[in-house]
Amino acid sequence: MFTLLHSFHPQPILLSFGPLTIYWYGLFIVLGILAALAVTFYLAKRYEIKRDKIFDLVFWLIIGGLIGARVYDIFLQLPYYIEHPLQTLQIWKGGLAIHGAIIAGLIIIWFFVRKQKINFWKLTALMTPGLALGQAIGRWGNYFNQELFGLPTNLPWGIPIDVINRPLNYLSAQFFHPTFLYESIGNFLIFIILITANICFFRRHNNEENSGTKTAASRFYVWITALYMILYSILRFTLEFIRVDEAPSILGLRWPQIISLIIIILFTLILSFRSHAPKTKNRQ
Repeated sequence: MFTLLHSFHPQPILLSFGPLTIYWYGLFIVLGILAALAVTFYLAKRYEIKRDKIFDLVFWLIIGGLIGARVYDIFLQLPYYIEHPLQTLQIWKGGLAIHGAIIAGLIIIWFFVRKQKINFWKLTALMTPGLALGQAIGRWGNYFNQELFGLPTNLPWGIPIDVINRPLNYLSAQFFHPTFLYESIGNFLIFIILITANICFFRRHNNEENSGTKTAASRFYVWITALYMILYSILRFTLEFIRVDEAPSILGLRWPQIISLIIIILFTLILSFRSHAPKTKNRQ
């Protein structure tokens, strides 16, 4: 695999049929969405959430997530998009920021649960394992677009980047850290952790209906959501140190690192608060 990464020069276009062009980026986004849906439907029975409600929510999550991811990316590179306004709609060329998708997704779920009267944490916990797997797959689209790579490296798994895609201060370098691969592997490990935690929890509490089990389930939903948020934020915070794409910075930290720190602190506080909160009646 390392030899292939080191020698293969990825190109963004998968297939062309006259005016129709299929991009690798789009393919991996679709594959990631389908994988996330498969995991979500697998867990839905255990969470006792009907498929029709999942279908209703997923439609808005896909639309809202894409919009949120794009708007967030435009915000991060606003000067560039002001100079090239037509490129704001060219999402097949990349430019989808996961933090924007997560923020948009949380907002959509919040409105959805108010209407459907479902526990917010229950729904977010259901979605997070599939989200992690979808991210692991979707990151390979960045590889074929030759974007979001890291600093130059001589390691055997360094990936070649065409001159046109290299930052000006690294034009003489040929091989770069495959940060897409690091994040893909990290997200897949997060998925394994989350899906294993789900399977173990529901095996332990299968067919139990007592109030203690319901309280444990309520805490589990918060814990699963927070675990994803914290683990992904740690992963992203770490990888930002070697990424070379442009991003606003404050006090020496790139903007995604700042957002990641905020998420880590916020969900650590939520876990602390929920673990000491009095027992309340939960929406199911």
